[in-house]
Formats: sequence, C-alpha cells, structure tokens
Amino acid sequence: MNGLLRGVVSVILMGSGASSLAAAARPQLATMTCAALDRAVATQPAGPVLVASYPALNGQPAPILALRGVAFTYDNALASIALFACGKAGSARRIADALVFATNHDPEYHDGRLRNAYAAGPVGAPPMKLPGYWSTERNAWNQDAYQVSSATGNQAWAALALLEAFRQSGEGAYLEAARKVLRWSQDKTYDAQAPAGFSGGYYGYFDQQIQQNWKSTEHNVDLAAAWSALNALAPDQGTARQAQIARQFVASQWDATEGRFLIGTGADGQTSDRVRSGLDAQIWPLIALHDPPGDWRRVFAFVDRAHRSGDGYGFNRDPDGLWTEGTAQAAAVAQLNGLSDKAQPLWSVLLAQEAGNGWLYATPAPRISTGLAIGPDSVTNDFFYYHLPHLGATAWAAIAATGVNPFTGSLEAD
Repeated sequence: MNGLLRGVVSVILMGSGASSLAAAARPQLATMTCAALDRAVATQPAGPVLVASYPALNGQPAPILALRGVAFTYDNALASIALFACGKAGSARRIADALVFATNHDPEYHDGRLRNAYAAGPVGAPPMKLPGYWSTERNAWNQDAYQVSSATGNQAWAALALLEAFRQSGEGAYLEAARKVLRWSQDKTYDAQAPAGFSGGYYGYFDQQIQQNWKSTEHNVDLAAAWSALNALAPDQGTARQAQIARQFVASQWDATEGRFLIGTGADGQTSDRVRSGLDAQIWPLIALHDPPGDWRRVFAFVDRAHRSGDGYGFNRDPDGLWTEGTAQAAAVAQLNGLSDKAQPLWSVLLAQEAGNGWLYATPAPRISTGLAIGPDSVTNDFFYYHLPHLGATAWAAIAATGVNPFTGSLEAD
C-alpha cells in the first residue's frame, strides 16, 4: 500500500465509514496476498518449486546475507495451504511437489526428515539443495546450523500441507510423504517422561546434530493437527494414538488460573516455562484441535493483555513491536471462532503492512524480538523478525482473509 493510499485509509477510518472500510479490507487483503503468492510461483520455471521466505523487492535482496535465497519449510507449507484456499491449485501443488521431493532426496539423511529450510527456486535433479552462501571472509561455503536442522513443528506443518494437497488432488505421493515425515517425528522425538509428548527435534550440521529435549506447546499443537488429519484420511493403528499424545501434552500446558497456555518445557522435558509466552501457542489450539474445551477460549483475554502491540499483536509477552504474521493468526482464529467483531479491525492493520507487489512486511518495526533463542549454541535470545517482505506473513494473511482453517483445510462457516 503506497503512502498516499495509506493516508486516505487513515482518514476514512476516522470517519463514519470506518466499519464499511474495515469490511472491505478483508476481500482486498485476500485478493492482494493471493495474487502475490501465485506470482511468486508462476514466475519460476515449470515444475516443483520453493519460494524464498525473504524475497528481493524492487531489485533489492534481503540485507541479511544468511536469509537470501532461503526457502523456510514452514513458510512454504503455509504458502501451499494458502494457495489452495486462494483457488490456485496449480501453484499450491508445485510447492507440495517440492516437499515430496525433499522427503525422498535429502543429500545426507535417508529417513524422511525435512530440513528447516532449503535453497529457494526450482527443484530438479537430486539431491535436494540446502541453503547456504559463499563467505568471502572465510573463503568458504557457509551454512546456517538452524536452517539445515529439523525442528518438529516444521515437520508437522509440511505434513499438513502435503495432506491438504492429497485432499485436493487424491495423489498418493502426497499422502505417502506426509506419513514418512510424521513417522520420523514419532520415531525420533517422542518422549515418554511426564508430560509425555514430542520434543523439539534435532539441531546442527550433519553427523553433529543434537536432540532438542525441550517440548514445545506449539510443536505439539502442530503434530496433534497433522496426526488427526492423517487419521481422518488414512487411519492405521497408530494415527489416532499419536494425535492423542500430542493433544494431551497441549492440555497439560493449559494454566486455568491464568487462562493461558504455557509455552512448553525446558531442556529437561518436564518443567514447564511459566515466564515466556508465544502468541501462536496461545491461539492455535482453538482451531487446530477438534472440539477444544470451552474454557480455552479465555485465552483471548490473556492475549489482549499480554500480546497487544498497537492495533495488532506481537510475538512474545509485552512485545516490542507488531508481528504481522501473528496479527494475521489472531484474525484467522477469531474469525474461525465466530468472533468477526474481534477480527474485523485487524484486516486494515494487515493491509497497512504491504511492502509492495502484494507482499507483507514481517513487522513494521526495524526488528522485533521473540524472546527465544535460535539454537543451543546461541548466546542470547537471537530469534528476531525484521522489516522485510516475508512469505510467512503474506501466507498467513491470505489464510486469514480467505477463511480457511490451515490445520484442517475446512472453510469458515457462513
């Protein structure tokens, strides 16, 4: 949205036409973000493709070298789900096809795991290309340890995208790839010590990866949804059981006194972190899990107290800036829970984050913190979002505006 249009929007919002403008913002947001996602795929050579999470805009690449040409698996899974909701099945399947390819052609592992990120662009002859860049300082090829790792939540989101592709197409390759990814998570991340659930995954370079023993509420939400989706489409002896394990972990993190979810456990896999909070862990259970307890809806009050940032929402507790992706998540969850009055003001907030060509900025601030560390070798909480066009933010906005539930593929009830 250019400056003049943004100014016009602000003036109208101050007048009596505010509610009608807010209502019009939602379809505008859907049209804009759907077109941006479709263009990002359609402009690539034919065949499977992964989209850069932080694309070049107006000829300017991402200023952070380690993010250039990187296609995060989570962002691309979201984009595929969003494209199906946008009615762009061809583009959606091209991303899903790349995820299928990745499950079968990892350059180092042969167990079905997916990496947290890959090299953006067309996916062709094996092996799957991992992200990285040439360091002139070191005169060597550099890879980011997190990007080549395998976090549990990213496995689940890839499976959700693959299962949506299977729903839409009936192609068995998507179903088999989703099974493979989820079985890896079952085999490698299940932790029976109370509260039983699935741990964070594996971090580091090939032959040096270490298991992340903490358990994340958000990761277990994702797995509960993915296993439930697989159970609905192709049940076997284990699918319902795995979904129940993940769901029970999520339920164990509900703090009825505070009306919120704890973010998960520390490195011991047992002791819950009562200090930090993540917006996604608070609100995703309301749309990811079938028939969630009514008491969980109290989380909206906590989110409004703890995660508000201006007219939208931030990632962590007492946030230092608006998180566009999370604001779209809040709009989606509110809308899917029949709270359109809560979602409606957020459509204009999201529109105002347009970076150009239909993409949304990850945040309007120069940088915001999540309060989380990228990996065990981090010396500070160094997981940030930047004022950059972002695939995840754009995809979540499209998901919210089209009314699809990304965990189930179902559309908002009329």
